[in-house]
Amino acid sequence: MTDDAADAAGPTPDLRASDADRERVAEVLRDAVAEGRLDMSEFEERLDATYKARTYRELAPITRDLPVAGVTPPPVVDLHKAPAPDGSWSGRVVGGADSGAAPWAVAVMSGFERKGRWVVPRRMNCVAFWGGGELDLRQADFSAGEVEINCVAVMGGIQITVPPGVEVVVRGIGIMGGFDHREAGVPGDPGAPRVIVTGVAFWGGVGIERKKLRPSKAERRREREARRGLGDGLDVHGVHGAHRRMLEDHRDLRERRREAREEYREERRDRRDRRRYGE
Repeated sequence: MTDDAADAAGPTPDLRASDADRERVAEVLRDAVAEGRLDMSEFEERLDATYKARTYRELAPITRDLPVAGVTPPPVVDLHKAPAPDGSWSGRVVGGADSGAAPWAVAVMSGFERKGRWVVPRRMNCVAFWGGGELDLRQADFSAGEVEINCVAVMGGIQITVPPGVEVVVRGIGIMGGFDHREAGVPGDPGAPRVIVTGVAFWGGVGIERKKLRPSKAERRREREARRGLGDGLDVHGVHGAHRRMLEDHRDLRERRREAREEYREERRDRRDRRRYGE
């Protein structure tokens, strides 16, 4: 294949590769050595080349002769940036009656919270008077493909968190207060629900934030232990095992630092929201 044909078939070869790109290639190499397609010397050589690679042109040849696990004939590792299809929205738009869905959430000099697994009704009314409320839709099911949340915040605040892929339409107003419109206008994924936020904020605020659901600390710890266990299982010649453990320890340290930064930012954001909403 000529360079021109390769450029047309995939991403620009000189485009800089990310850490996630290198990890995808490393995962294919780990599968290949576990299946006996590579011996340990080949695996170590290719793994070193993977972590040294800076562009797609350097990454692509590393797995050109290897299949993705369980798939034949062998394709080249896909380095495109297109998001993977989700396919989970159809199971979360339950339709039918609003069974188990509470249509009201009220906080008068107090607070309310809806998070985790719950059902968002077709129309929901939220009132916060000298108090605050939180609606977290990231794990929620939806009674219909389009739901409406009417928010009234008087000297209080309501925070709504939606997952990526959900379309948000904001029709509320703020009077001596704030009604967040930042997430409006972002197109939704195919099959994803549409959330319409209406209402008024008077001397208060309604905030809308789009955020991924973070895995729990236990899940992140299990993932790190599984990666470390895989590296130990490949310890055939000793030196390679030590090299693998060093890389895993370095990644664990970076992960812990990233988690600490995110937790600090979330704590600051929570304190700012409490001050803003007068909690």
